[in-house]
Amino acid sequence: MVRIKERYLLVNIIYPPEPATKHKSAVPSFVVQHQPTVENLTPQLLLKAIRNEIAQLFGDHGSGALGGSLSIKYLSLATSTIILRCHREHYRMLWAALTLMDHVPVKDGRPCTFRVVRVSGTIRKAEEEAIRQARALILAAKDGSALSAFLPVESVDNHTEDELDENLEDDDIEMVSDDG
Repeated sequence: MVRIKERYLLVNIIYPPEPATKHKSAVPSFVVQHQPTVENLTPQLLLKAIRNEIAQLFGDHGSGALGGSLSIKYLSLATSTIILRCHREHYRMLWAALTLMDHVPVKDGRPCTFRVVRVSGTIRKAEEEAIRQARALILAAKDGSALSAFLPVESVDNHTEDELDENLEDDDIEMVSDDG
């Protein structure tokens, strides 16, 4: 029996600050860039846009290589976070396609950057990193500093685990099935 090896890509959708908001504000730029995705983005639209980008970049070879193995395992519009699954041999093609996507794949979608944060062999490690980032973002917004968002969770000692969990809502999480 042969084990199919896969890679999970944790991706953040980053929005550039709008020109009108370049003046000093109380919200750190790190928090402004990690806005919720308010468009009607569905897993099917996102998957279609990624496949189109792969076809443009790599032609029939890329479409065939990633065609059946590409799926969205997790999509959160509240945190603008995505977990994608693909075959281990072809994750670099997926990464390249995501890097070159420059807008949210909906009608009149706003400009954005798809940033691959972590590549993992298990979905568990990708989920743990997504949770760590969500907690750090909440702390950065609460404290008004972007520095704590880049520190490991262990170094943010002044907040209790209950306080962090209290700020994360289960309603913000939408799991996506294998069907896409």
